[in-house]
Amino acid sequence: MPVFTAITSLDDPRRGEVLSEALEELEPAPYGTGVFEIEDGSGLYEVTAYFEEEPDAVALDLLAASHGARPFVVSEVPDEDWVAKVRRELAPVEAGRFFVYGSHDADKVPAGRIPLLIEAAMAFGTGHHGTTLGCLKALDALAAEGGQPARVADIGCGTAVLAMAAARVWPEARVMASDIDAVAVEVAEANLAANGMAGQVECLEAAGFDHAALEAAAPFDLVFANILKGPLIALAPEMARNVAPRGHVILSGLLNEQAESVEATYEGAGFEPAARASHGEWTTLVMVRRHVPTH
Repeated sequence: MPVFTAITSLDDPRRGEVLSEALEELEPAPYGTGVFEIEDGSGLYEVTAYFEEEPDAVALDLLAASHGARPFVVSEVPDEDWVAKVRRELAPVEAGRFFVYGSHDADKVPAGRIPLLIEAAMAFGTGHHGTTLGCLKALDALAAEGGQPARVADIGCGTAVLAMAAARVWPEARVMASDIDAVAVEVAEANLAANGMAGQVECLEAAGFDHAALEAAAPFDLVFANILKGPLIALAPEMARNVAPRGHVILSGLLNEQAESVEATYEGAGFEPAARASHGEWTTLVMVRRHVPTH
C-alpha cells in the first residue's frame, strides 16, 4: 500500500500544533501527524502528515497559507519493508565498554563488553546517532574514573538505552527513566524486558522532573538529558534543583554550534564544565553541580 507524506515548516511550535490538529480534519484524513524541531539551528519546526491516499493539494495549500507555513511538499513513499532495510544498514555500535546491537547481530557480541539489545524498529536512541553515542562514551568515561552514583535519572529517555547502560554498570544504583511520550515509555519497558532487565529501571511518563516518584528520589547523582537545545535550556533550573552537589549531568541533542549557549546556561544555573566531545555534527557536554555551601 502506498504512503503519502505532506511536509511543511514554520517558525512557531504553537502554530505548528494548531496546524497539525487542523490537518486531521481533512478528507481524506491523515492516519498520523507530527510536529518536530528541525535540528539544524534554524529555529524552524517541521509539520508532517501521513496519508494512505493522495491528499488534496488545494486543501493543503489553503491550510499552509492560513497558518503562516510554507507550502506543503507531498511525496509518495515507496512500499518497502523499512524495518528490514534499517536492520540491513545499521551495524552494531561500540561505545567504550558498551556494544549496542539488533537481534540480527546477536552472534557478533564480543566477549568482555556490555551488550545492549535495541531493535531497529525502535530507532530513536539505537546508539548510531552521534548524540546517543556521545552519551554512552561519556558514561563509560565517568565509570572509568570511578564514579559510583547511587541515584540516576534519564530524562527524555527514548529507548532507555542510557538508563539501561547505567543500570548495567551500577547495578546497586536506583535508575529511573522518564519521557513525555507514553509510547516511548512502553518502548523503554519493552527494551528492558528484551535485555533481561525488567524491573531494574523505573520507567515513568513525565515532562522533565515533573513526577512524584522523581521528586521523591531527588537529588540525583547523575542525570542524562539527550533532548534538544531549547528543552535543555528550559530544563536548567529544574536540573539545578534535582542534581546533588558534585553530581554530574550528561547533556546532548546539541549541534556543535549550540553547545556554547547551553554550557553557559548551565554554568549560570550552578554547574561547571567537566568534559566536552563532538561526534560528527553533535556535541555532548558533561557538567558537575557546584557545591552549595551551607551557612
